Amino acid sequence: MPRPARYSDPRRQPSPSQQGPRRHKHTDYTKEAASGTEEDLFALLETVTNPLLLILDQVTDPHNLGACLRTANAAGVAAVIAPKDHSAALTETVRHIACGAAEATPFIQVTNLARVMEKLKERGIWITGTAEEATKSLYESDFTGPCAIVAGAEGAGMRRLTGEKCDFLVRIPMRGTVPCLNVSVAAGVCLFEAVRQREVRS
Repeated sequence: MPRPARYSDPRRQPSPSQQGPRRHKHTDYTKEAASGTEEDLFALLETVTNPLLLILDQVTDPHNLGACLRTANAAGVAAVIAPKDHSAALTETVRHIACGAAEATPFIQVTNLARVMEKLKERGIWITGTAEEATKSLYESDFTGPCAIVAGAEGAGMRRLTGEKCDFLVRIPMRGTVPCLNVSVAAGVCLFEAVRQREVRS
């Protein structure tokens, strides 16, 4: 007598590689990812009042990029900006981790990040970078106006030129023994401090 299906031999089940890539229920794979160019970024900014932006420098891990996109979307970020080189691309893994954010929040990859940061400043957007060596606390910063927050890769941090293009450098106060946070966690802490300040102001 054959055993019921629920007792079927697990050794005969298809492996994850045979089942195909994992899919997230909140990700609409029928939609294109919301990617764009430098020109798209500045066209978008013409339509946004008091923008909040996230700039990622040297974030090459797709899981980190996906988590950053998800956090950015939850915080109402207008766009996530990253260099074309030394950055993860919008792969299916990124889209899966982003949980639907990759289809909604524009991911802008630019050729020259330093030049784009200068253009943002010319348009009245204040740029704050996160750095372990900064003396100013995140909680002493003002994010109520048009602003961009820069997060570098875990360990490597921002490149020197990226840091020089920031108007301010801040640190996240750490109370334990670990030296730094994962980039997506750090981005979330900073973005939701901006959200908190904007909520209080409104």
